[in-house]
Amino acid sequence: MAHHFDLLVVGGGVIGLSVAWRAARRGLRVALADPAPASGASHAAAGMLAPVSEVTYTEEPLLRLGLASLERWPAFAAELADASGHDLDYRTDGTLDVAFGSDDLAALDDLAAFTAKLGLPAERLTGRECRRLEPMLAPAVRGGLLAGGDAWVDPRRVTSALLAALERAGGVLVRDRAAELLTTSGRATGVRLPSGETVGADLVILAAGAWSGSLEGVPPEALPPVRPVKGQIMRLRSPAPILRRCVRGVVHGSHVYLVPRGDGETVLGATQEEMGFDTRVTAGGLWELLRDARELVPGVTELEVAEVAAGLRPGTPDNLPLIGPTVVPGLHLATGHHRGGVLLAPLTADLCAEEPGEGDETGPGLSAICSPLRFREGGPGEHRSREDRSREQGPRGHDFREPPPREDRLREHTPQEYP
Repeated sequence: MAHHFDLLVVGGGVIGLSVAWRAARRGLRVALADPAPASGASHAAAGMLAPVSEVTYTEEPLLRLGLASLERWPAFAAELADASGHDLDYRTDGTLDVAFGSDDLAALDDLAAFTAKLGLPAERLTGRECRRLEPMLAPAVRGGLLAGGDAWVDPRRVTSALLAALERAGGVLVRDRAAELLTTSGRATGVRLPSGETVGADLVILAAGAWSGSLEGVPPEALPPVRPVKGQIMRLRSPAPILRRCVRGVVHGSHVYLVPRGDGETVLGATQEEMGFDTRVTAGGLWELLRDARELVPGVTELEVAEVAAGLRPGTPDNLPLIGPTVVPGLHLATGHHRGGVLLAPLTADLCAEEPGEGDETGPGLSAICSPLRFREGGPGEHRSREDRSREQGPRGHDFREPPPREDRLREHTPQEYP
């Protein structure tokens, strides 16, 4: 193994793999360090590419990122499938967002009004129209919103394809943990492995997801403000798909989604829990998912349970990713994507390569939105005032897409090594 590279990516999830593969395709000498690539949050993710159905009143910058990346996904998927020879199960049938009770229906009405205000492609449907599209929906479903431009993909196939494509492009996989960032005269120059061996690079990109804030050797002023947000999922199996498209629902204020695969698998998720570095699958978390999913699609209780899993999303204080240079020369970030890692992978790879999509005039603006420097005092993303946040609230004054964390479930956990 060569010990010095043009680029070293720390972290082998969908983000790190995408960045490394794109750089290798450009002819750079690339290494990626991860003891178990493609096994973390990306492995547990459902793979929804749904910026429209996930829009919230206070997260329009995140919507801009999501829409820009969704535009890149068709070309990204085609290029990756060709480079790897893998089928990604990439599908573009849209997302059906449905409501169960009267309060949930009111929240859906607000979402429809908000998407219309932003000019987003979404169609308001009655309950009967929803069941015409998805016959397995419960009679109690009151209405829905069809985001026809949304898509989804199988993240496990994507990361498997990225691993194959990266190696075909000449990238080097260092199947070990980066234990410490190395610096020379204040500049990042590589990492030290637990064995003491070093891997040098002209540029280091830290893409270790929820573990990005725990790499030794990174100066405090450059450590990314990421935290783990736990998500539990179930994978159910049937002889044939029970749904044609992704179904997201609000049931008595709780959020649930069902994502069909072409092979008959249905992914059911996902909880959002502020539990630190806790990856236990709990009976309560799975019960909540099944309880709410059964209200929307009663037939899910007849499916075989193929797998249960929990992953840790990398959350940031403002729910926006951290992409770009830090205050340490030679150290860049590509982390903090929270629920949007799979969706934002193509855009992140472009931003890291400083290659906005051809004809894309919003590239510089998107770079500023994601800048890791925004949390510095006076930076481009300095926290908004209370008055600014108040003006950005929607008609119901709340974010109905992400329930508040359950404070009674907060616990401290010691950060572990990234998987």
